Amino acid sequence: PRSILQWNVGSHQDISHESLSLFRLLEPRIEILVLGTGDRVERLHPATLKQMRECGVAVEVQDTANACATFNFLMNERRMVAAGLIPP
Repeated sequence: PRSILQWNVGSHQDISHESLSLFRLLEPRIEILVLGTGDRVERLHPATLKQMRECGVAVEVQDTANACATFNFLMNERRMVAAGLIPP
């Protein structure tokens, strides 16, 4: 339920279907993935986001500071959420 895992992603350009596979394997299953892409919001490839939706995981892309705040808010609501964070 509460875990910290190392995510081998250095920048938003490294985010792919393969790098997101970690989040599809979590148990219990998550419903929302909050991605923090550093100092600013970066666009991810639409196919990557579509693949996550097809797996039943909504993806929210934000700058990392806001992603942390969103993650904490969703955790307080007891939502099944995970965060993938790239340092600013």
